[in-house]
Amino acid sequence: MFQNIIIGQYVPGNSVLHRLDPRAKLVAVFLLVLFVFFANDWISYGVLVTFTLTVILLSRVPLSFIYRGLRPILWLVLLTVLLHLLMTKEGAVVFTIGGFTVHEQGIINGVFLSIRLLTLVILTSLLTLTTTPIQVTDGLETLLSPLKRIGVPAHEIALMISIALRFIPTFMQETEKIMKAQMARGVDLTTGPIKERLNALLPLLIPLFMSAFKRAEDLALAMEARGYRGGEGRTKLRALTWKSRDTWLLIVVCAFGVGLFLLRA
Repeated sequence: MFQNIIIGQYVPGNSVLHRLDPRAKLVAVFLLVLFVFFANDWISYGVLVTFTLTVILLSRVPLSFIYRGLRPILWLVLLTVLLHLLMTKEGAVVFTIGGFTVHEQGIINGVFLSIRLLTLVILTSLLTLTTTPIQVTDGLETLLSPLKRIGVPAHEIALMISIALRFIPTFMQETEKIMKAQMARGVDLTTGPIKERLNALLPLLIPLFMSAFKRAEDLALAMEARGYRGGEGRTKLRALTWKSRDTWLLIVVCAFGVGLFLLRA
């Protein structure tokens, strides 16, 4: 399951999204995360889904790859739908099962929130799927550079965020490896009471933390051996270049947000 995590992974390619400036993509994703909450009816959610599918096609990332990446959160989506079905008591009664009454508004709220959650995950994941960690670091540092005037360490913050994104899939793979090793030794992580399953997680967490600290130490030593001393005086091998397509990206995203707002019921 953990090998399907798509957040933090990069898929090499030469699509339109791959060629965009990372600064434009970062700003666009930030705006899209806000615009997603403008949708509140079937028409606006239909436009949101259409826009998301279009972005996926433009990225040329295989749909099967994105689907495998979404599978780990489908349980969360299903839980969200069930909670709305059981707790929302507005609208006409659709059906009754085992003493629980399902109302029309509960179904609508569950579907809408599921679409919103999946859309947020897909749009934010496409940022890392089409942008290398180095580009993410450079883009974040450039966007945060005005804050240097008030003492904010823009380079260090950008570096920490990019390293965190880079190591998400690595730690997920490490977690799965440790789980399989513990299960091979007889540890049951999938059945039994909740208390026993939580206790069984202790043998998983300890080696995972040890591995995380070891990787952090190795990374720090490697950076120090290469003369890393922070962002002051550093030069870049590839300078970021803002082009007309990056401006058009922000125009399209802003137009999309305005359209969603006007479609609100």
